[in-house]
Amino acid sequence: MGFQSSLSTGAGKKTISAIKTRWIRYAVILWTFIYGGLGMYWSIGGEGYPFGLDQDAAGSFYRHASSEMSGAVIAILSVLGIIALLSFGRMSSRFVRRIIIGFSWSMAVILCLTIPDARLLIGVAYAPVALIGGIFGGGIWSEYLDTITWPIINQWICLTGGLLWGAAAVSLQRQFRNACLHCGIAEDGNRRKSMIKVERWGRWITYVAIIAPLFYDITRLAWLLGIPLGISGEQFQILKETGAISAGAGLAFVSIGGAILTHGLISPWGEVFPKWIPFAGGKRVPPAVAIVPAGLVSVLITVMGMQVVCDFKISDATPDWGAVTPLLLFPVWGIALGGAVVCYYYRRRVRCNECGR
Repeated sequence: MGFQSSLSTGAGKKTISAIKTRWIRYAVILWTFIYGGLGMYWSIGGEGYPFGLDQDAAGSFYRHASSEMSGAVIAILSVLGIIALLSFGRMSSRFVRRIIIGFSWSMAVILCLTIPDARLLIGVAYAPVALIGGIFGGGIWSEYLDTITWPIINQWICLTGGLLWGAAAVSLQRQFRNACLHCGIAEDGNRRKSMIKVERWGRWITYVAIIAPLFYDITRLAWLLGIPLGISGEQFQILKETGAISAGAGLAFVSIGGAILTHGLISPWGEVFPKWIPFAGGKRVPPAVAIVPAGLVSVLITVMGMQVVCDFKISDATPDWGAVTPLLLFPVWGIALGGAVVCYYYRRRVRCNECGR
């Protein structure tokens, strides 16, 4: 009886994991169907095409894409994606399954790393600055809300779709490897060996993520103190008159705060709340509290860094090298932060409630 009960419990847990997996797939299909319909609408001249609608889209990879062409591409990729997700479970060929997994990862990369531009990161970084200004009665909060236009909203929609496609790709990959659909550990998984690697590399990657924005922070805080570090006196005066120095300093303070939180990924207080925190002191930190915001920020930083690197010219580095060159470290920052988040996730994993591994 005990053996049969154990079998039924294990089967029930596998069924729960399968249901969760299907819900992820259905969510991706629903998102893809809706956005594919928008693409078809834009391809026939429909209004609201969100790419390159304003001059602020200068940093977008798709600023020159026409609504007819890109709308048709969106519609075609959406149809292919839906077919791929619906047919994965019926495919017996491992080669075809690999193609579907690769297609899913490609969709995630396109939606997360090529459609969003620097405006998303700037919006997230300025949010606390604008909120503080709004609390003290300034008009900066209303000005901030005016920057949230349809193209920006569309980028958030695409980023959400990219994360959904990434989750679907992970799910398909686990199914392909015959691993647990809940935790991803396979029958032959060597947790001890993998944990040694996580501990070894996680600390170094996290330190890289902390140090990478330091160059940016130093230049912006120097400007705030009246020191035109890395820029000409004329450029310094222009930045001062336009308020860009205060804005840059605000972003530097946000970056410093982020570096402190990043250190929590390898610190004891990143696993257990410090005792001085009201109501939560001494309690276990839910992994998602750190993983979700840090993972999202790593994507936005990487996107901005990629655009800076792609648009960079040697002439930009002189004579105002302090304005541009610190941004060239943003891809390193974003990728390192993403790696630190992954290591934190693996380090915080406990025994799976469904497979027991």
